[in-house]
Amino acid sequence: MIKKITVAFSLFVALAASAQTKQLTLDESVLQQYRQFRADQLSGFQWIPNTDKYVYYADNGRKLLTASAANQTATELVTLADLSTALGDDFRSVGGFEWKDQNTMIISNGAAYFAYNPFTKKGNKLFPVQADGDNFTFDPTKKRGAFTEKNNLYILDTDGSKKAVTSESDPGIVSGQSIARNEFGINGGIFWSPKGNLLAFYQKDEKGVADYPLLDINETPGKLQSIKYPMAGQTSEKPKVGIYNVTTGKSVFVSPKGAEDDYLTNLSWTPDEKFVLIAEVNRGQNDMRLNLYDASTGAFVRTLLQEKNTAWSEPEHPAFFPSEKWNDFIWISERDGFNNLYLYSIDGKLKKQLTSNKFVLHDIIGSNPAGTEIFFSATGPNPTNMLAYKVSLNGKQTQITKDEGVHNVSVSTDGNWVFDDFSNHSTPGKSLLYDKSGKSKTLLESANKYKDYVIGTSEIKTIKAADGTTDLYTRLIKPSNFDASKKYPVLVYVYGGPHAQMITNSYLDGANLWMYWMAEQGYLVFTVDNRGSENRGYAFESVIHRNVGTNEMADQLKGVDYLKSLPYVDANRLAVHGWSFGGFMTTSLMLREPNTFKVGVAGGPVTDWKYYEVMYGERYMDTPAENPDGFKTASTLNYVKDLKGKLLLIHGTSDDVVVMQQNFALIKAFVEAGKQVDFFAYPMHKHNVIGKDRVHLMRKVLDYVIDNNK
Repeated sequence: MIKKITVAFSLFVALAASAQTKQLTLDESVLQQYRQFRADQLSGFQWIPNTDKYVYYADNGRKLLTASAANQTATELVTLADLSTALGDDFRSVGGFEWKDQNTMIISNGAAYFAYNPFTKKGNKLFPVQADGDNFTFDPTKKRGAFTEKNNLYILDTDGSKKAVTSESDPGIVSGQSIARNEFGINGGIFWSPKGNLLAFYQKDEKGVADYPLLDINETPGKLQSIKYPMAGQTSEKPKVGIYNVTTGKSVFVSPKGAEDDYLTNLSWTPDEKFVLIAEVNRGQNDMRLNLYDASTGAFVRTLLQEKNTAWSEPEHPAFFPSEKWNDFIWISERDGFNNLYLYSIDGKLKKQLTSNKFVLHDIIGSNPAGTEIFFSATGPNPTNMLAYKVSLNGKQTQITKDEGVHNVSVSTDGNWVFDDFSNHSTPGKSLLYDKSGKSKTLLESANKYKDYVIGTSEIKTIKAADGTTDLYTRLIKPSNFDASKKYPVLVYVYGGPHAQMITNSYLDGANLWMYWMAEQGYLVFTVDNRGSENRGYAFESVIHRNVGTNEMADQLKGVDYLKSLPYVDANRLAVHGWSFGGFMTTSLMLREPNTFKVGVAGGPVTDWKYYEVMYGERYMDTPAENPDGFKTASTLNYVKDLKGKLLLIHGTSDDVVVMQQNFALIKAFVEAGKQVDFFAYPMHKHNVIGKDRVHLMRKVLDYVIDNNK
């Protein structure tokens, strides 16, 4: 039985219907959502350090404008002609810059880096990066940089000299690159100390990790390109952390306390450069220790804190030091069910829990210069929002952003000003400037880029989950000519997995624009964020542990029950589509609930979790040996005989995230069961089909739904 439905916020996207004359094309809906239809904004906004001034792009990135927070009157600061004249290089955009200090910008152009003073219009080339170099990272002084070349790590000085930090001849020993397949918040492998005197770096031993073959068809004959892909329960990489002394040219390696294949995550430096903090997680991902190491020797000093959990412990944020003058740090922990801020001394003593919110904290934005106020982003009570807050070291919390919606904020270096760019259900885009007292001034309010187009409406509601108590958010998109007396087919778009939220209080409610195109073809497009998805807290997310797919499907079926309760839904014409985890959900629903959907399209699906990688897969499912029943239940290969509807499987042939073995194994099982399915491959595309080919993909998906859901 469907529980009482409550309205989360206003139901309809505010679009000027009176002027709607243009028909949205599928090409436009796929390629132009963040181009032609992107809301007006102060793109590239940055504060100039140690001032109340800021800069942003104009003329499609061909110039920079500047203004002060005090009067907001914009003037031209940098043009392409300025750069080309001063730096002697052919600049095509002003993009790719950061501030060294209040008078000096560091600008990249291709592989070269320049220092430029926009006030004197003078500058010079710092150095070119090697043509085959990657992962270039400046030190805090902007005097030198580190980069990787193949499997080794190097430093470039401003005189152009290149120094090897590592010289490993074995390609299985990789330094300076991301480890753990970018899980645990990891997105790089180079960590400069605060003053640039030391360089910490990841090193991984991949020699024991299985090679996985990808076919490159661009050569004749085609050839195999191998990637390292550790599958659940198999041998994983062995990580290390090295610390290189720029003055001596010597490196030391830390001495981790756990097993050699434990995860070394969320590395941070103390402001005095004496210590490195590393969040070490066991292979089972249920025991995390934040350990302190001596930066000069690599020796273990002490464990600062430890967190265990019966499901998983997943640190995603390094320790944050609010002041450069002392070593007290902020730790983000989910220990009470929601991410909150905890203040620790470097001795490992908990000094104060700064926040006690029953909603999800997303990230720390920064602190004021004194380190007495911490700025952070969080959902607030409505999980579809993303708001900005600050909290003092005595625990006084203040909400900065005043409007409901999804906000992106930037705090001035003096902590007195906050730039806020946001949208919500009825606001395409708006840029504000908040002063220290909390008063705001509007800098820019975007026009509605859809006002001339025929486009439908979106409803956001809540239903009860399969547990009967938890609220789930739903989104239902209707065509512009919706008629409640008619019966409409429905396309259910699903993701359903961790670290993703499909429904947000942003313009279009987090939907892809192609969903509105699909609605104009006479469809309703429906989504529900089931338990297991993001921004609802630990209890909501951890119901999937060791049993991925089961509770998620139960919640999706509650969404189907809701759809069937609507008098204008044709319950015999339901289709489902999703990608990646959503592809797993699509195949699971088509096979384990075969009487529900008439059509399914699964892109890049996980079909059996034993084929998925160690770091993500073992967090949610443990290993196949530890959880044989869970792997058996979740494997779609075990349900192929039950297929009743039409199913299209899609995969990129160079997918290095969900490898094609996943889809091939399912197809093989269908063949053996004598079941007919459809399959389409996108040659040389990775996990997502991008660029102009994405139009082909979405036409393939949506045509298949329309043609087979009659």
